[in-house]
Amino acid sequence: MYSTSRQLTILLLSSLLIGPGFADSDSRQDDVDPLFSWEGFRIARYRSPTPDQAEGGQRINTAALQSLQQQSPRPALIDVQPVRWQQGVFLTSQPRFNLPGSLWLPNVGLGELDSDWTEYFHRGLEQVANGSKSYPLVFYCTADCWMSWNAVKRASEWGYNRIYWYAEGTDGWQEADLALEKAEPLPFSLQP
Repeated sequence: MYSTSRQLTILLLSSLLIGPGFADSDSRQDDVDPLFSWEGFRIARYRSPTPDQAEGGQRINTAALQSLQQQSPRPALIDVQPVRWQQGVFLTSQPRFNLPGSLWLPNVGLGELDSDWTEYFHRGLEQVANGSKSYPLVFYCTADCWMSWNAVKRASEWGYNRIYWYAEGTDGWQEADLALEKAEPLPFSLQP
């Protein structure tokens, strides 16, 4: 049988190893914001390194995008760069420049969309794809931005099947010395 002092030592050591260590690791994990929703969308730290692929889409570089633009039908370019939204108005503190011919659908790349933003995204996609789920779509924002990754995943889940992800976005386009044009967001109106 163990002596009282040895029992106390074992009890003290086990409380140090089991109690605080394991309990703290669980509570620390609960305190950290998750990066992804249960559905697999990125919901935090949107401006950080992105993976090599996006679920439901093919990652392309600038040369591949330029090649796609020579094909028929010409792909729809969709800029999902976020912008502040308040009381029914997009609040842009500085002009946004995007790839020529793009449709700017701000904020649709958020990881969690309420029904109004979901409807806005659906409406924008129907507009650029002429109602065809097989129309080629290219999603982008800026480099290292998960918004375009989320938009690719969401459009794929809605049945669009010719989706491309231009992960370098406006940064990559500009680095290739290609022209950008001043953009205006598609008005946020739920009226058809």
